[in-house]
Amino acid sequence: MLLEGVLAQGTSPWSAALAGAGGAIAALLAGYLLIRWMWRTKLVAARSQADKVLIDARAEAEVVFKKAEVDAKAEYLRGQEQLKVEGDALRAEMREHEKRLAKREDNLEAKLDTLVTKEKNLEQAIKKLTSRTDEVAQREQEAEALLAQRRELLLKTSGLTVDEARRTILEELRHEVDRDAAVLVEKAMNTAKEEAFQRSREIVLTAIQRYAGEHTCESTVSTVDIPNDEMKGRVIGREGRNIRAFEKSTGVDVIVDDTPGVVLVSAFDPVRREIARRSLERLIQDGRIHPGRIEELVEQVQKEVEEELFETGKKAALEASVGGLHRKQLDLLGRLRYRTSYGQNVLRHSIEVAFLCQSIADELGLDGRLARRCGFLHDIGKAIDHEVEGSHQKIGADFCKRFNERPEVLNAIEGHHGDIPSISPYTPIVMAADAISASRPGGRRESLERYVQRLQQLEEIAKVHHGVKEAFAIQAGREIRVIVDAKRVDDASAAAIAHDVAKKIEEQMTYPGEIKVTVLREVRAVATAK
Repeated sequence: MLLEGVLAQGTSPWSAALAGAGGAIAALLAGYLLIRWMWRTKLVAARSQADKVLIDARAEAEVVFKKAEVDAKAEYLRGQEQLKVEGDALRAEMREHEKRLAKREDNLEAKLDTLVTKEKNLEQAIKKLTSRTDEVAQREQEAEALLAQRRELLLKTSGLTVDEARRTILEELRHEVDRDAAVLVEKAMNTAKEEAFQRSREIVLTAIQRYAGEHTCESTVSTVDIPNDEMKGRVIGREGRNIRAFEKSTGVDVIVDDTPGVVLVSAFDPVRREIARRSLERLIQDGRIHPGRIEELVEQVQKEVEEELFETGKKAALEASVGGLHRKQLDLLGRLRYRTSYGQNVLRHSIEVAFLCQSIADELGLDGRLARRCGFLHDIGKAIDHEVEGSHQKIGADFCKRFNERPEVLNAIEGHHGDIPSISPYTPIVMAADAISASRPGGRRESLERYVQRLQQLEEIAKVHHGVKEAFAIQAGREIRVIVDAKRVDDASAAAIAHDVAKKIEEQMTYPGEIKVTVLREVRAVATAK
């Protein structure tokens, strides 16, 4: 109102300025009041919000506190329960421990009683032993006195001095010792002669078996059928020129006897015998028999047989799954088709050993292919052991060495009979497979006479030992059972007899596979009630 009055009185410049300042002040005052009112409103709202948050926080804190209090009580209860369980377990364990301690205490008391009893018995035994010792000492003194008396009596009776009597006794002892020594020397010489004879016979038999099987006639002779006696005469020829030319070309013996319709071809070399048999059959079929035709036909058959041997060796290597063999190795393997050992075909035996070696090697986690190669080539030397000096193991190893065979293969070939030490596990594998193939039922044949002799030899080897009552060879000679006298042989001696019998069988006999030695010691108590 004052401002309006001033404005109404006059509108000077100062008045206008004063009016503008007043308006500004009024505006500022109004703005201040407005801002203050707004801040008061916000402060009231904030305080209201803070009170609400505080109330909520207190309520939530009260809930959390109550929940914590409940959880604490539950945890406390669980702790008390667990402590109770552990306390019960601990008390049970303590009771068990107390029981064990009580039991041990009882045992200790029992042992203490036993020890006290034994100590008393020992004291009594010591007293008895002391008394016995004194008694023995007294008797020794009596015996010495009695011996001195008899010595004096003997010296008086014989009229000899002590030195003379000593010399006489020593002389008699020397004669007795010389006599016993002579008996022992004679017995040793007789034993040595018997062993030398047995050993020499075995060496001769082994040498014969290198050239032929058990049945020499079946292994070294082939028969050729002749249609009639006229053809037999033509085979012989004028003054025997045809048969001489045939024997010269083939290297065999032709036996022409009175047997009708048969001519025998004999030779230890099975390949030459086969060549001669085929050549003679073709000559008979051809009918043109003269020295020129004989040489021509024999040469032709020889080439055919050699090619057939190579094919046979190749087929055998393919069957045994052994590759990388040289042609000369295949030729020798083919020759094994006509070679037998105790009636067993050596080529089939080699194939069988190859498969056995692979099976054993696979079971042991070794190289089955290498084991199969070792088994397949182990008897390759038998193809030429009658032509080259030495054992078939050494011959085969030297032959395969020329074709860069691996050392494991060479060692298996040369050592499969235990002649040299083994340098790899494949050598004992071949030894085991060779024994399995040779000893299986039907693998090899043996004449009845030879079979009976082997059984008798087994029993004789066992019967020569001290304390042996009976010896029986059973299971076709695969086992020998030795019955000993229980009064003369104890358990330790029985084991020694079994070892000694097995050792002598290995040294004195030749046999396929293994022979089991069983020593039986039986104690019999017999009483008669009357």
